[in-house]
Amino acid sequence: MIFFKRALTLSLFNILALVSVEATAKLTLAVVGKTKNDTFYQASFSGCKAFAESHPDVECIYDGSDDYQDVRTQVLIVEELLNQDIDGLLVSTTDSEFLAGRALTLAKSKGIPVITFDSDLLPQHAHYRLAYVGTNNFDFGVALGEAAQAFSNQANQSVCIQSGHQSTPNLNERIRGVRFALSKQADQRLDGANGWTEHPRCPLYTMGRRDEALAQLMTLISYEPRPMFIGVAGFAQFNPDYISQLGPYKEQIENKELVIVSADTEQEQLLALADGLSSVNIGQDPFEMGRKGAELLYNYIQHGKKPEQEHYYLPFHYCNKGNANSCTQ
Repeated sequence: MIFFKRALTLSLFNILALVSVEATAKLTLAVVGKTKNDTFYQASFSGCKAFAESHPDVECIYDGSDDYQDVRTQVLIVEELLNQDIDGLLVSTTDSEFLAGRALTLAKSKGIPVITFDSDLLPQHAHYRLAYVGTNNFDFGVALGEAAQAFSNQANQSVCIQSGHQSTPNLNERIRGVRFALSKQADQRLDGANGWTEHPRCPLYTMGRRDEALAQLMTLISYEPRPMFIGVAGFAQFNPDYISQLGPYKEQIENKELVIVSADTEQEQLLALADGLSSVNIGQDPFEMGRKGAELLYNYIQHGKKPEQEHYYLPFHYCNKGNANSCTQ
């Protein structure tokens, strides 16, 4: 009898323990950027965590390639997270073909929902995700190109576009947008139409490496005639040495002899802009990408509610030296 009572007590204890675990179990949402050390993707992770603060049954985890845009590393990281049985994935695509062909195929087989942010999948791979949250990257490229137009004072203006990885969907769309803004032709290099040409050594690709991005910009500055610089991502300005290396060119930037138009408005970029070491910066909202992406995943997982839209496009903002301290507010 004593043994029976003890067994019954243990059984009840185990049941209560299981109920307690079930009650406190959290949905795990993984945020994976193209790189892990960029403040842009860290801000997206902060957006996910902000959503989790108001939803105690959610936790957010963060990962990505350590130092540069590596398509293989991103896939391996996503596969590892999927095998840890995360509940949902927020990912910024480095290479759509590679990511969909391996990691997202695994996600689909496991029934783990995916939201892309910042960089969407290519149209032929869109069925692997529920929706995209972020900038309309073609329009963003158009905005960068139009910003450059305002600085042109030559009949035949040369320009150099700097990007990240050659296969990254969002950056390629921005390049198309820049070219369209300047020549009304999105799918070919600038060849003199409307007075714009691309420098023969451009576009430049950095793989997201900050040292290489800044080195490319400094080399470009030495060219004669000097082309305009348009960064469709902020890699050169993410380099902590950007301000010190561009300092000697401050007067030339102010006189529009050197034009630097860059995507993104991270804090270090705004400091450079306020100091007159950048011409124009156009920024996005990475925090809201993470927050909205987490909300869409949560509603789908917990309530079976599919996103009402395929694309959730967020506004972007324009920053110059005069409004650098307030343009992101």
